[in-house]
Amino acid sequence: QVQLEESGGGLVQPGGSLRLSCAASGFTLDYYAIGWFRQAPGKEREGVLCISSSGGSTYIADSVKGRFTISRDNAKNTVYLQMNSLKPEDTAVYYCATARAYRYCLRNEYAYWGQGTQVTVSS
Repeated sequence: QVQLEESGGGLVQPGGSLRLSCAASGFTLDYYAIGWFRQAPGKEREGVLCISSSGGSTYIADSVKGRFTISRDNAKNTVYLQMNSLKPEDTAVYYCATARAYRYCLRNEYAYWGQGTQVTVSS
């Protein structure tokens, strides 16, 4: 059974950092493009950072450039989203998703989704 599970969300002050994890089971993440998306209340789900299976192609939303990075631990079949210099506008539910082929952060291309983890940036 294919599953993705996010963790690591929480409440953080502006300027702080969080690292989100996306653990996969039932398949090997190595062969898939990975995307991190987020959805704030009342807004559409948007792509934040998406990367091809090889890591050679990456899309990063302008709003998080220079602050968010993605990494993989193939041995753990896990992908991470490191978020630094967090801002209140980063508050959202964050989702990881996978696609067989890299298509930037086009949401419809991503077939498997986790349940999401809440990130709240507030003082």
